Amino acid sequence: MKRRNLWPGLLVLSALVLGTPAQAQKKVLNLYIWSEYIDPQIISDFEKATGSKVVVTLYESNEDMVAKLQGGGVSQYDIVVPTDYIIPTMVKLNLLQPIQKNLIPNFKNLNPKFTNLSFDPGNLYTAPYQWGTVGLAYRKDKVKKAVRSWGLIFDAKQQQGPFTLIDDQRPMIGAAALYLGYDMNTTDKTQLQKVQQVLTESKKRSAGFIGGVGGKNQLLAGTAAVAVVYNGDALRAAKENANIAYLIPQEGANIWQDNLAIPAKAPHLELAHQFINFILNGKVGAQLSNFNQYATPNSSALKFIKPQDLNNPAIYPLPATMAKLYFNKAIKGSDMRLIDALWTNIKSQ
Repeated sequence: MKRRNLWPGLLVLSALVLGTPAQAQKKVLNLYIWSEYIDPQIISDFEKATGSKVVVTLYESNEDMVAKLQGGGVSQYDIVVPTDYIIPTMVKLNLLQPIQKNLIPNFKNLNPKFTNLSFDPGNLYTAPYQWGTVGLAYRKDKVKKAVRSWGLIFDAKQQQGPFTLIDDQRPMIGAAALYLGYDMNTTDKTQLQKVQQVLTESKKRSAGFIGGVGGKNQLLAGTAAVAVVYNGDALRAAKENANIAYLIPQEGANIWQDNLAIPAKAPHLELAHQFINFILNGKVGAQLSNFNQYATPNSSALKFIKPQDLNNPAIYPLPATMAKLYFNKAIKGSDMRLIDALWTNIKSQ
């Protein structure tokens, strides 16, 4: 009699510990990505299409992401989303594995302008995800004269209210270099000393370095009048508050491309390739950009992009502006150590 009563209990206990057969066999994709950077509906649709579960973990800088991979994440995550300039370093550190293009038929949908670039010749390790710019977002109700210049933050005389800097090493150093009239990728020691002076002085007047979407959130809260931000964050903030606008400074700015990549010891390799192929579908690529308000590198997605976004120069800059946009180049050896030391000095003061 006791055994007959015990048996249903064992079934319940087994279900609690092991889950149902379907749950036990469900595939898992571990996605390591920037915050607020993918439409949750895309995640849900991918899960339904593949019978999988996507576990999302967030980071706020390329440097944080690389450190996490070096600390063991290389065998924990299936997909990461690195920015162009950091990819050669990741390859050198053996943090990425080559992608198998035969498992990504939608790779053909990509615009050739965004493939075979210097940071990953032949796209051996990456597939383009989104591209955009780093510029200045500001509150029109707090900034009386929006001077189209980095001087809004780097010149105390042009400052109009509290501002935030972005906690992203290369774009921030590059912005100061452009403001001073230098190459954004300068490694000249004398020029970098002046860059350090400008950033250190600006930091003292600012609300500090804030990662990811932090600048956007401070603009929305009204605690910042100006913020260095990624353009998509500025545009999403403008949807919530019409007083927020975005500009690309006349001195020039950083253009960046984020990419899908697979860590060297990714536990779910087949599913990782399925995810990349899913994102490169034309309609999914448009859904991604319509959500993020960043530009798509996917030619087949353009016809599905919202017309108001496609015609928005803050997302798809005009040719005259494109001529003043610069990629962060890969910097190696002692030059990179010099820039790392400069950034450490700025952050510590």
